[in-house]
Amino acid sequence: MGRILTEKDVEAAVKGGSVYAAGGGGWADHGRMLGYAAVSIGRPELVSIEELGDDDWVATAAAIGAPASTTPWEMQGVDYVKAVQLLQEALGEQVSGLIVGQNGKSSTLNGWLPSAILGTKVVDAVGDIRAHPTGDMGAIGMAGSPEQMIQTAVGGNRSENRYIELVVRGATAKVSPILRTAADQSGGFIASCRNPLRASYVRRNAALGGISLALSLGEAIIAAEAKGASAVIDAIVKATSGAILKEGVVTRKSVVYTKEAFDVGTVTVGSDDTAMTLHIMNEYMAVDDAAGTRLATFPDVITTLSTEGEPLSVGQLREGMPIFILHVPKTVIPLSAGVKDPAVYPPVEKALGIRIADYALAD
Repeated sequence: MGRILTEKDVEAAVKGGSVYAAGGGGWADHGRMLGYAAVSIGRPELVSIEELGDDDWVATAAAIGAPASTTPWEMQGVDYVKAVQLLQEALGEQVSGLIVGQNGKSSTLNGWLPSAILGTKVVDAVGDIRAHPTGDMGAIGMAGSPEQMIQTAVGGNRSENRYIELVVRGATAKVSPILRTAADQSGGFIASCRNPLRASYVRRNAALGGISLALSLGEAIIAAEAKGASAVIDAIVKATSGAILKEGVVTRKSVVYTKEAFDVGTVTVGSDDTAMTLHIMNEYMAVDDAAGTRLATFPDVITTLSTEGEPLSVGQLREGMPIFILHVPKTVIPLSAGVKDPAVYPPVEKALGIRIADYALAD
């Protein structure tokens, strides 16, 4: 049976989603805004994919951009709802449920407001358990497909006349960059609804149970908070089946915002022969040791935590800051077709100048 999402679920979704945000994944306050708005005006419902009919339409509710930078972004809850409405108009049929492309500080809650207002179900499935830089990585295997898809984008900074509504049709890999450009033009962050697919396809290709994973992790974090920071970190490690890769100080941060609306660069933690380097494209994509040996690679979960156990985004990191690096290997999380799709890796490898596909696609 479905689960009605309530006020107590909002903080759990934000906190659990923030760990899976892997250094990216939006803004916690934006997630709270979406969640509290949804539970106060309606009854958003979380359902498993099994509760939908094979031919029901399921689309992805997403937010696109890299708003960790100093861009003038503005996104309102109504933008997520309008994006779904535009997609339904273009499709000519109702969308029964929404998945999200990834967990994150706000993205875990992307489907809640449309569920409260339009009645679309929040489907307990994600395009990727963790956050990732490109829409294609959360496209559950559609990135290399020639099939015509519908993608919509809504939002923007109203006072600067940057508000955009966009409906585009085409092969996923060709239209995804158009939405990223729209995000940049709108101020750096835009709401999207895209890739309506039959529930039977989603069942076979998404990472099932991804929203529940974030909620249960968040509940474990909240339960540990009264016991202090080390209890929170222990709870995160236990709930994710992960491990702390390193505890150290940020010694170097070199990250730039690109015209493609990505934050790209590296962060070094520790010094000399114990240093580790985090490779960043919006999120943490890989970790190398001082000798250049790879220790963790996407789609592993890689997250930085403060000494208080708070998940830190790339934008929050400062040189001199003590942090923990959490690593959850891909073997202990559900993996979607999107992260097993060879088509998604070349642009990321090119931006970072490192190899990712060898590891990501290996069994």
